Amino acid sequence: MKYTTYIFDLDGTLLDTIADLAASVNHALRLYDMPEYTVNEIRSFVGNGVRMLMIRAVPGGADNPKFENILSAFKHHYMQHSLDTTRPYEGIMKTLTELKARGCRLAVVSNKMMAATQSLCQYFFPHTIEMAVGEDEAAGIRKKPAPDLVMAAIRRMGISLENAVYVGDSEVDIMTAKNAGIPCVSVLWGFRNHDFLMQHGAEMCISNPHELLDM
Repeated sequence: MKYTTYIFDLDGTLLDTIADLAASVNHALRLYDMPEYTVNEIRSFVGNGVRMLMIRAVPGGADNPKFENILSAFKHHYMQHSLDTTRPYEGIMKTLTELKARGCRLAVVSNKMMAATQSLCQYFFPHTIEMAVGEDEAAGIRKKPAPDLVMAAIRRMGISLENAVYVGDSEVDIMTAKNAGIPCVSVLWGFRNHDFLMQHGAEMCISNPHELLDM
């Protein structure tokens, strides 16, 4: 199969964002005298959007009377610090540039906040990523693993899902691709390991971005 459209997850797939996410989570928790977490602990919380991230981090979750304030503190801090340590994974920039040169269409879909998704893609990938779509449930677009974000990106690009492939690092991405009816390539440099991904239905795994070019 020759893929002509590549739909990428963002966190853990194109960008190593975990240190900045963890810093913002712990900053918000610290403001309200809540227990903090290690980076590895927070890594396991990521994948279902910022609200679920904070539900998993805040004692008592959304039932905590301070939850909405803590969530707002996280969002405010993260938008100011999302570039502190975040960087593309090694090999990502060259791979995206080569895919673009081959005429492929490239998009990002993420459960991350829309503003953060678009600003990070514009900052790091202005010449390669054509469409970036983040969390937009207010517009009736469900988060992943629903296929809505994928379909929104495809629709806005004016193309179909024919010869499209989804590239992500988590079980949420595997389910998203399945729900969208397209193949999924699971990457091994992100937030989940090989055994975990295989247990959650991974079919194709790669350990280096350049492997996308050989498909």
